[in-house]
Amino acid sequence: MRFNHNFNNGKDRPKSGFEYFLFGWSIAFSPKIRHYVFLPLLANIVIMSALFYWFFSAITGMVDWGLSLVPSWLHWLGYLISFMVILILVILFCYFFSTVANFIAAPFNGLLAEQVEAELTGIPASDTSWFSLIKDLPRILSREIQKLVNYVLWSIPIFLTYFIPVIGQTVTPVIWFLFTAWQINIQYADYPFDNHKITFHRMRELLKQDRVDNLVYGILVSFFTMVPLLNLIIMPIAVCGSTAMWVDRYRHQALFRSDINDIR
Repeated sequence: MRFNHNFNNGKDRPKSGFEYFLFGWSIAFSPKIRHYVFLPLLANIVIMSALFYWFFSAITGMVDWGLSLVPSWLHWLGYLISFMVILILVILFCYFFSTVANFIAAPFNGLLAEQVEAELTGIPASDTSWFSLIKDLPRILSREIQKLVNYVLWSIPIFLTYFIPVIGQTVTPVIWFLFTAWQINIQYADYPFDNHKITFHRMRELLKQDRVDNLVYGILVSFFTMVPLLNLIIMPIAVCGSTAMWVDRYRHQALFRSDINDIR
């Protein structure tokens, strides 16, 4: 099966983040790609199931303990506060859980992105043997750590705004959700970039060119990450959609500039 993939060379309307997300669903389960989806899918199901079971077991005990401290006549307020706290924690832990799952499944996600790119461009993928995969492990894991450090450094000042009266209870949750969506977009967009050894800094520069579409894409992935059952299959779909965006929008820019730098 060959996908009728139109490259946007200024002639066609650029695809939106929503369209790339839908495209990720269609290509992930296509005959030539779906067997590369199996390993990251399996890893995500096992890891996310275990983490969410632990999380909801822990959060239930925390909520019950918190309500026990609230006077009975203020229980209605306690339930409201509990709902807000749970919502914020779910958003936070969804990203944390997906980060853990992606960290473990990173080599398989990179392989999946490589195969999707080969299918979309018609250019055969490079050597995908187990030896080459193992050889690239230090670089792949180093990149995952770099993404995690970037997330932590940005999240600390945002988290501190929760302690600002009014703003922390109204504006900060919105900012936190948008920030998480952007970081999730970076997480999945990075796989095709890293396959071509494009630096993390250069990747962020290119993604900022299309802030709205990348943010929309991250919001969609974030939403599905929070939906039970769907969060178990979203990882490979997100990789496929991000790779399609890489092929359409960034591949030529990134590789062309890399070639120029090599010549210099």
